[in-house]
Amino acid sequence: MAKLTKRQIEALEPTDKDYFVWDGDLSGFGIRVFPTGRKQFVVQYRYGRISRRMSLGRFGAITPDQARGLALEAIVKLRNDIDPISEKRGRRDALLVKELAQRFDEEHIAVHLKASTAKEYRRNLNLFILPAIGHLRIIDVTRADISKYHHDWRHRPYQANRNLEIISKMFNLAELWSLRPDGTNPRKHIRKYPEKKRERYFSASELQAVGRVLGEMEEERIELPSAIAAIRLLLFTGCRLGEIMSLRWEHVDLEANVLRLPDSKTGAKVVHLGSAAASVLRACEQIPENPFVIVGRNEGAHLTDLQPFWQRLRGRAGLKNARIHDLRHTFASVAVSNGQSLPMIGKLLGHTQVQTTARYAHLANQPVLQAANDISALIDLQLRGSS
Repeated sequence: MAKLTKRQIEALEPTDKDYFVWDGDLSGFGIRVFPTGRKQFVVQYRYGRISRRMSLGRFGAITPDQARGLALEAIVKLRNDIDPISEKRGRRDALLVKELAQRFDEEHIAVHLKASTAKEYRRNLNLFILPAIGHLRIIDVTRADISKYHHDWRHRPYQANRNLEIISKMFNLAELWSLRPDGTNPRKHIRKYPEKKRERYFSASELQAVGRVLGEMEEERIELPSAIAAIRLLLFTGCRLGEIMSLRWEHVDLEANVLRLPDSKTGAKVVHLGSAAASVLRACEQIPENPFVIVGRNEGAHLTDLQPFWQRLRGRAGLKNARIHDLRHTFASVAVSNGQSLPMIGKLLGHTQVQTTARYAHLANQPVLQAANDISALIDLQLRGSS
């Protein structure tokens, strides 16, 4: 039989039983003719001791040349010890990325991550990652897919990089769970975008403005006293927002002037309280049946959102683009300008990595620069003959 052509296949007539016509050039490639008149391209091969036949597509939907190409692909896979039918079934049955994300949530996020981190992972998955790649099969996701996704978010580099980290972890686990071959993480070799760490420190005049507005708010008695206390505690301790908002009275030891936090971003830690911070805590009202220091309006609960209050405070104090987290930076900057060492500041802030505290190192140069300026100015005056 010669090479199968479109004209030859069109001339094939159905009989009361299906039959095969094989291609003369490519062994195993042929066409199956059904009694109904339907004609299906096939490739027949032997894998091990088993003879198998795989459908390639219906004549009319694909051309003979396209079918021949698919047959050649199957033969190449056989030479690489891959059974085309088993691979096809595996691809058909492969989980989608959205199904991988569900297992990722159940077996990693819910088990290994802190509540705040878990919330952020789920937010990023649902808002950014799954709408883009959730419909893809796990085994079909390529580096090109993830590279394009990362590139599409280049205008928000921080968000792009966080999503890339989540994707990387999720596909590492996909390999661990045998859902993808080892070493095929599609995030591999994709470089993160540079991130500019935003560091905003309040000046002495800005701190005075904050203090003035807080005092006015206390006199007006319109704002929640707990919200005012939260801002003061953030400034006086350098704690993270979540550490203060979820602070319980059982964690407060005013005799030793410490907060004994059982859990934080870096694990359990002790926060040492200065006299100003201790005074704020002593002034806070302890509400019966409410274990929290920063109480909210709901019975037995803590205040969950400080942003609306912060926006009102920031507006009245004339602080543009100031974030609540800048209160923590301000605590560190005041510590540096007053001669505290970086290891000491790291201990106060609860840093576990030296490089985290090192971001404040440049602030330590300011007193040195001022001293250099004073000395050089004095020498210059002496050179000019002035006293």
